[in-house]
Amino acid sequence: MATTPDVRVRRVYEQPDAADGTRVLVDRLWPRGVSKERAHLDEWCKEIAPSTELRSWYAHIPDRFGAFETQYTAELAEPERAAALDRLRSIAESGTLTLLTATRDPEISEAAVLARLIRERREVAP
Repeated sequence: MATTPDVRVRRVYEQPDAADGTRVLVDRLWPRGVSKERAHLDEWCKEIAPSTELRSWYAHIPDRFGAFETQYTAELAEPERAAALDRLRSIAESGTLTLLTATRDPEISEAAVLARLIRERREVAP
């Protein structure tokens, strides 16, 4: 039986940790006030970020998270996002993956949705 991938979610503003493994920023926009050096990124996967329309509607309002997750999961079935999700899955299969976001509450962010999908090995359908 395969083990559950070790996928973590952190704010890009936090100090990197030796246990982070591969660090991937999943926001479409570069985080304010963070230099590329300070971010310690292995990759910036902006193509997996939610659409501008969905991100604007959601606005990280906690009561909207359930609807956001449903709509974002549907967006992940689009070819470019699906390919990016497959790439993140392959990274997670080979070691720890830390998904980074600039969001104040990463537990209700696209990074949390992605982490859950990768950990549960859930497929997204168009």
